Amino acid sequence: MPKALVIVESPAKAKTIEKFLGKSHYVVKASVGHIRDLPKSRLGVDIDNNFEPEYINIRGKGDVIKDLKKEAKKATKIYLATDPDREGEAISWHLSYILGIDVDSACRIEFNEITKDTIKKSIKKPRKINTDLVDAQQARRVLDRLLGYQISPVLWQKVRRGLSAGRVQSVTTKIICDRENEINKFIPEEYWTIDVISEIDGKEIDFSLSGKIEDISLLKNNNVSANKLTKLNLKNKNEVDYILEQINDGKLEVFDIDTKIRRRVAVKPFTTSILQQEAVNRLGFTTKKTMKIAQELYEGVDVADEGTVGLISYIRTDSQRLSDEAKNAAKDFIYSNYGDNYHIKDKRNQVKSSKKSQDAHEAIRPTSTNRTPDSIKDSLSRDQFKLYNLIWRRFVASQMSDAIYENLSISCNIGEYVFKATGSKQIFDGYTKVYNFSEREDKILPQIEVGNKLTVDEIKPEQHFTQPPARYTEASLVKTLEELGIGRPSTYAPTIGTILTRGYVEKIGSSLKPTELGFIVTEILEENFEMLTDVDFTAKLEDWLDKIEDGDMQWKKVVSDTYRPLESSIKEAIEKIEKINMDIETDEVCELCGSNMVIKHGRFGKFMACKNYPECKNTKPVVDKIGVKCPKCGDGDIIIRKTKNGRNFYGCSNYPNCDFIEWKKPTGENCTVCGSYMIEKITRKETTSVCSNGECETNKKNNKADAKK
Repeated sequence: MPKALVIVESPAKAKTIEKFLGKSHYVVKASVGHIRDLPKSRLGVDIDNNFEPEYINIRGKGDVIKDLKKEAKKATKIYLATDPDREGEAISWHLSYILGIDVDSACRIEFNEITKDTIKKSIKKPRKINTDLVDAQQARRVLDRLLGYQISPVLWQKVRRGLSAGRVQSVTTKIICDRENEINKFIPEEYWTIDVISEIDGKEIDFSLSGKIEDISLLKNNNVSANKLTKLNLKNKNEVDYILEQINDGKLEVFDIDTKIRRRVAVKPFTTSILQQEAVNRLGFTTKKTMKIAQELYEGVDVADEGTVGLISYIRTDSQRLSDEAKNAAKDFIYSNYGDNYHIKDKRNQVKSSKKSQDAHEAIRPTSTNRTPDSIKDSLSRDQFKLYNLIWRRFVASQMSDAIYENLSISCNIGEYVFKATGSKQIFDGYTKVYNFSEREDKILPQIEVGNKLTVDEIKPEQHFTQPPARYTEASLVKTLEELGIGRPSTYAPTIGTILTRGYVEKIGSSLKPTELGFIVTEILEENFEMLTDVDFTAKLEDWLDKIEDGDMQWKKVVSDTYRPLESSIKEAIEKIEKINMDIETDEVCELCGSNMVIKHGRFGKFMACKNYPECKNTKPVVDKIGVKCPKCGDGDIIIRKTKNGRNFYGCSNYPNCDFIEWKKPTGENCTVCGSYMIEKITRKETTSVCSNGECETNKKNNKADAKK
């Protein structure tokens, strides 16, 4: 019997959709991503012919194309069901060309989630291919090709091969370099705080200096509201000592007690960027890992008693909008499981889209609220469960009431100096019943009345220094890129991956630090291709791509306006920029000729070569020593090695004679309790030394302390 053909990108998605539609009436095939693209071996864009792109069938896709053509000939109808975004629309457009489908025919279907009802509804409402979306993707692809293939060779000639420049990656690297420059130029400033401790009913209360009263007589007339408090900026010990003299032997006189009710507004559902940020902060995932697992949850997971089903809605979105159907389902779930007082009552869940939001899709949410994380935990991998749990909780919490707190502030004075203590207790948990990642303890202050005089049990002056801005993490970088309008949800993870792979940036713990290479490349691009590192221009270009999508701009004009100013700069740069020598001379001597060895960069990373090349062609791998002797043999040095997957581990330089291996960095110290070697333990807040012996008593004590925190 003749069947209709449905084409998607992913084999996993094809399997899920075919189950929903039924094999008796539909054949579902996967294009396995793009099938046509610009050629890899040449520019593939005719600059002199109004930037006409030259598309070819991608090498290695011959069998896929042959299979699709074969099925297309037999099909009663062809539906192109690629992802509902610019890239997905472009893939459908290329498929229509390969299969001879009229782009104006009703051949395109799209869906925001892979569930049976959604798929069946979408198959009944096909539309024609949106050429405005296709043109926006063509503009992006052609620009990326022009910039990458024209400017990257300049870096190859002047710095080294394997480097690249790009519309988003270059400005992202510059943002990270600018932050590092801020940190390097930062000059710490001294400041002091003064706390006063008073014991009330057996409980210590901490009062912090908050200012100075201009006219103390106002307190006696109970005219506090008319009083203006002068903030104190204590910059040195002399200023602190003066205040200590004034308050010494004094008592805290309570002149004001203020109670306020504060609402903590419920979280909004996930966009792509917020999901990436939360997955980094809450789960310790990289942006790349987050998107990989999210794709698996979207395309379909084999769930017990259900079969393969998509668990979350489409994962590339910058909208926080939710369908009425999704909100009603959440409402029913909240009423049934928590009570009607936990459901949001006002219209704050009617999310308005920001100007930058394309609002093409809903926020990321579970496809069924009733499919709780715990109910399907056995069907998910550990990481899938973690991410699904995060998404499910965020969605449900977004439809719940605010958390409510009672804040108490007690203001006291010692002479003209005002000290304040604050307390807080939760009076309604609201959405935090579902979306809460830390144990919060109420800070209850004792019963105190205005006019009470409290004894001062301890005065604690403390010196501080202002801190430089923090390095970006993947989470904070994604947030910054989104705020600046650079890139789009689908580009954040690959952009971060690219600058790490190219060696422009390295990870120090969870922080992103620019390398010397990153600074050099950024400086070259700033001096010679200013547009490429201009934050405002990059953001404006994203707006132009949005206008192409809306049909308000012609894509080839945008390409021309962007590329033409750079065209002359490329020729000038080749003549103007001097060759930069990235070789680093070391103290290590070549065993063949006696010259010093230098560190070079090749296509497979760093290696050591003789300075006397080409007369001496001696080379050897770079050994990254950490300055610690091997705790096993005592003779070798601990060096950083890599697994086949690129993961760092620590081993002995005497391998294979010494087989010492450790995943965490040895510190060179020994445990004072059991004598085992110590290793670094890196958390989001700090780096500490712990014993490598898991059975050591010190570790057990530390684990108990961490659990209490």
